[in-house]
Amino acid sequence: MRKVTTPIQVRYQETDQMGVVYHANYLIWFEIGRTAFVESLGFRYHEMEAEGVVSPVIDADIQFKHPIRYGEAATVETWLESYNGVRTTYGYQVLDQAGQPAVTGTTQHVIVRKTNFRPLSLKKHFPQWDQAYQRALHGEAQ
Repeated sequence: MRKVTTPIQVRYQETDQMGVVYHANYLIWFEIGRTAFVESLGFRYHEMEAEGVVSPVIDADIQFKHPIRYGEAATVETWLESYNGVRTTYGYQVLDQAGQPAVTGTTQHVIVRKTNFRPLSLKKHFPQWDQAYQRALHGEAQ
């Protein structure tokens, strides 16, 4: 399975009154990791969007192990948890500066036409993405 690691700079504005990263910001970090994962395969979301297609989140699951604080280093590991040609589930692990998991989770996505939000088959409409996702899921080189 292909994993992409993305460094995160913990910014002061991402923390709450307790000095820890506010929980909703981890979903933003997941998106940063997901974008890096897609780019590591040689694709860009804006290419898909130029064709009138977007990729909304249809489910998100997140588990908090321990907090990350302002000034600490963090990384997000991202991989394909599952993919069937229509639905894509990305897995994430936010690691603290000691390399220990602080937050884990998944997000599930489909692609839809921007005009009507009807689901499309990634396999049919973007066969190059489908092939790259199949290889990434099975740990094959790009």
